[in-house]
Amino acid sequence: MSETAMAENPQPEDDLLVDVRGVDKVFKRGSETVHVLGGLDLQIPRGEFLALMGPSGSGKSTLLNLVGGLDRPTEGSITVGGQRIDKLSDRKLAGWRANHVGLVFQFYNLMPVLSARRNVELPLLLTKLSAKERRKRAELALEIVGLSHRLGHYPRQMSGGEQQRTGIARAIVTDPTLLLCDEPTGDLDRKSGDEILDLLQALNREQGKTIIMVTHDQLAADRATRTLHLDKGRLVTGMQGQGTG
Repeated sequence: MSETAMAENPQPEDDLLVDVRGVDKVFKRGSETVHVLGGLDLQIPRGEFLALMGPSGSGKSTLLNLVGGLDRPTEGSITVGGQRIDKLSDRKLAGWRANHVGLVFQFYNLMPVLSARRNVELPLLLTKLSAKERRKRAELALEIVGLSHRLGHYPRQMSGGEQQRTGIARAIVTDPTLLLCDEPTGDLDRKSGDEILDLLQALNREQGKTIIMVTHDQLAADRATRTLHLDKGRLVTGMQGQGTG
């Protein structure tokens, strides 16, 4: 589906989770002005597993950061769950992010001096939960990703796939509205990558998580329910993913 078609056929309001309207993003690099996104519109319904593809520099990760409240648009609006996040103060945006966004990175970003359970607990330190409740939730998240047997292990004692599963557990421990994944299989071999994609599909299908995944890998994108392509900061094509696995 084209960008124009999406704009002409908006999602029903009750089903719409993410609404990006007329978003531009401009960066300054010394005297140079870099236009990363230009006039971008995007609608994402609740419960979708969306893959974003495109060449390096096309704006995929920038768009992911904007939807996750990690950055702000130069122009345009971003609404998530009925909340105009581009209008929030820095303090309120940080609180919104802590409550609504789970992040999965290519290189895991685990703290090497902390066990798997303690790594997963980190986002909960921003909440008012007791230490007992934080521990319980971290253990449940690790159980969901199949790592109950690795609670006390440190990142150096785990495989790349296990480290990424720990990263996913950390991302879901707060029960976020959005799960944002930036090249989640980019540092893994195919077998481990397939296992991570199986897990993401299960979170989408069985727990109804809305997932946005940036990837260069067509096999990864095929696991999503929809794939959109960016080029030079604009959505150029879209197609249905296979959703297999």
